[in-house]
Amino acid sequence: MGPLSPTSPIQQPPHSAGLSYKGLRAAIDPQSIPSPIDAIEIDREQWDDQPFGTLPGGHVPLSTTDYVAIDQGNSSPRFVRMSTWNMPSTSRLASDCEVPLVAIIQPLSDQDPREEPIPLVDTGDIGPARCARCRAYINPWCKWVAGGMRWRCNLCSHETEVAPEYFSNLDANMTRLDHLQRPELNKGTVDFAVPKDYWAPQPQPRIEALYQPVVPTSTSEMRPPEPMRYVFAFDVSQEAMQSDFTRTACLQVLDLLYGYEAQDGTHVDPCFPPQSQVCIMSYDRSIHFYDLLPRGADNPAMLVLPDLDDIFVPMCDGLFVDVRGSQQIITNLLTTLGDGSNRFLETEAALGSALAACLAALAGKGGQVLVFPGVIPTIGLGALTTPEDMSVLIGTEKEKSIFTLQHEAWQELGEQCAEEGIGVNMFFANGRPVDLASISVVSSISGGQLYFHPRFNPVRDGMVLHSELRRLLLRTTGYSCLMKVRCSQGLRITQHYGNFYEPPTSDLTFGTLDADKAISVVLEHTKSLSEGEFAFLQSAVLYTTVSGERRVRVCNLGVQVAGMAGNVFRFADMDAVVCHMVREGIHKMRSQKIAKIQEQLTDKCAAILLAYRKYCATSAPASQLIIPEAFRALPLYTLAIMKSRPLKAQNVVIDVRVYHAHKIMAMGARTTMQHLHPRLMALHDLTMRAAMPDPQTGLIRLPGLMRDSYIFMESYGIYLIDNEELMVLWIGSDASPQLLKDLFEVDDFLHVDSNITQLPVLSTRLSEQLRNIIAHRYAQRGWTPKLSIARQNMDGAELEFADMLVEDKNNAAMSYLDYLCLVHKQINAALTGGSSTNNHRTSFKSAPW
Repeated sequence: MGPLSPTSPIQQPPHSAGLSYKGLRAAIDPQSIPSPIDAIEIDREQWDDQPFGTLPGGHVPLSTTDYVAIDQGNSSPRFVRMSTWNMPSTSRLASDCEVPLVAIIQPLSDQDPREEPIPLVDTGDIGPARCARCRAYINPWCKWVAGGMRWRCNLCSHETEVAPEYFSNLDANMTRLDHLQRPELNKGTVDFAVPKDYWAPQPQPRIEALYQPVVPTSTSEMRPPEPMRYVFAFDVSQEAMQSDFTRTACLQVLDLLYGYEAQDGTHVDPCFPPQSQVCIMSYDRSIHFYDLLPRGADNPAMLVLPDLDDIFVPMCDGLFVDVRGSQQIITNLLTTLGDGSNRFLETEAALGSALAACLAALAGKGGQVLVFPGVIPTIGLGALTTPEDMSVLIGTEKEKSIFTLQHEAWQELGEQCAEEGIGVNMFFANGRPVDLASISVVSSISGGQLYFHPRFNPVRDGMVLHSELRRLLLRTTGYSCLMKVRCSQGLRITQHYGNFYEPPTSDLTFGTLDADKAISVVLEHTKSLSEGEFAFLQSAVLYTTVSGERRVRVCNLGVQVAGMAGNVFRFADMDAVVCHMVREGIHKMRSQKIAKIQEQLTDKCAAILLAYRKYCATSAPASQLIIPEAFRALPLYTLAIMKSRPLKAQNVVIDVRVYHAHKIMAMGARTTMQHLHPRLMALHDLTMRAAMPDPQTGLIRLPGLMRDSYIFMESYGIYLIDNEELMVLWIGSDASPQLLKDLFEVDDFLHVDSNITQLPVLSTRLSEQLRNIIAHRYAQRGWTPKLSIARQNMDGAELEFADMLVEDKNNAAMSYLDYLCLVHKQINAALTGGSSTNNHRTSFKSAPW
């Protein structure tokens, strides 16, 4: 394959197949087309030295910017991000603008360390004040009437009596005298401590034969909140043991339970919640339970459950124990569990039955399951057959069958876990396909998470696994969660996207919900809104904390209502729109072909840009491409969605496709944007102060980013790219020996060790700068992805690197330049063809590709 342009000093790797633009197009300088980098850097400069006040009326920071939010009655964009911060006043205006009305809600999101913590409000036995009609929670947008005896709900306008214990007189401005002492009346995001009425109910298992819980459950009982319990379940089959996965996982769990010595000699404290209890299981063709109470023996007694069709818990005492009280026996168990040299190893493992056992152990309690499967479950509950390579079906009529569950038991397991308040996290280390399309449903429905380490190598993947486990235990997490999103009169919620269970008669249900999970909701008009007033949104999550407190996290948002298309576009939020587009596309994978979804994505992108032309830039000639400021990079992000692992047309291993679909459906706005358009940074020309601590503040200032294309790279350069899943350090074949010496302590390109998984600690400035960059990103997300070294034209990791350069022609799709020409051609055809906003999509679909 030849170079991308006459000025490109680097050729793409031969594997980077893509589509070419068909037809004539004007010569366009790649340097002049819109790029998200400019907006990202400008936004970072703007909010670098000033806080963001959350009052409505201004532009909010981009999701990729580090900013300090001051809660002024509206939730921070970290918790709720709207697709436009000026709500269209009518459904006609919303339809004309084509901007989807969407909110991305991440209720337990991490805050900036410099921000005030979320206030906790305890109103005692009376509980938080709520609207008598719509059940919304009291918030800063409510009005006080009748001298403070009643309050008017901002969502439904109903007036509710104030409980005597909550009464306060009003001042001349009709504001309560205790306003400043009541966080729920002046903060957009608060936690309410709630009384017994809000305890989780005890659900009755819908499939009684599936398992026999330890504690009989009854739907009439309420579950007292307790500290979260954890179940660790290890695959001890032959393949998991021979890959060293089980031993590595056991030892790393041990480190996190009791602390460990870091490589630099410092002691790292344990991160397991001190008040929580732990249960340890193992499984192969049978399920193994362990009595962890110290009863005088060095090793725990093991109880074996051989009947995989009749799952029950054969013990009560000793199943869950305090980590400190049973330290010696847990240490002995985890130290020896991964050593398979002393026993016969089974070749099969019953993952479904093991999950049923975890469900039985936590029934009536709730908590988290961490399971470490190494092989496909071909026996027991939900037994699966080894899948064939179905990636060849992409593009055929049988494509949709790829994502169909082989066995309904996985769906039933996920639903029961969600109802019981149990989140299932799975760490896969398979050497062969495992049919994630079926198994992943358990994690997706229960609010858990998938982790994927195919062909596990302890040296390469061990540090990443450790980082993932640490993040899972340390991040803000709630269990037995219910979520309800309410909006003001004139709007309604029509769709939810994310990883959760949506029962037909209840609110969104999560076994667990954590700081890294977000959902998106789609709104539509039921009647016209008054221009100049406010539209409101309230998200409420009822959850139990890790420490055992029942709370409600309430996020409130008020946005101005606009009557003109110009204001809708002016305050549009591309980050929220892109998050919605990728989630909607993934949601359609089981019902539509990927080629059709890609076509719809292009249609949507062109429709938004056409709407801006029609209603905000009518005087421009049809041949001129006009893009609104808020959506300058929308074509690039749309193309990036089509190049993402779930939705790209090229053959992708089905397990890989499903894994990435699961992750993206739960990602927040920031992670989604950085995953779709990876951060690329040149390291060979860093300034002396870049990524070095500020002498006064101690903070580091990261160097600027560059565009994701070989066009802008040099063969003498060294580049770091990061897509939130993988970091690749690319080394040009003409890289300076001094640069190599500063980073790797070698002066020859051929001598760089491409198998290293972390950078050597050297005393050079460049080494310190790069390690500071990686450490800063670790602090931002709480975990470290895998690091690969890619020497130009030498290492396999360059294929991954090339695929992440989304502006190039690769991933069975066009280059950004060609795709922009395609979108422009569709818009031009719609304008010159005289189509209306109601039927212009027909012209898009008939436009030549």
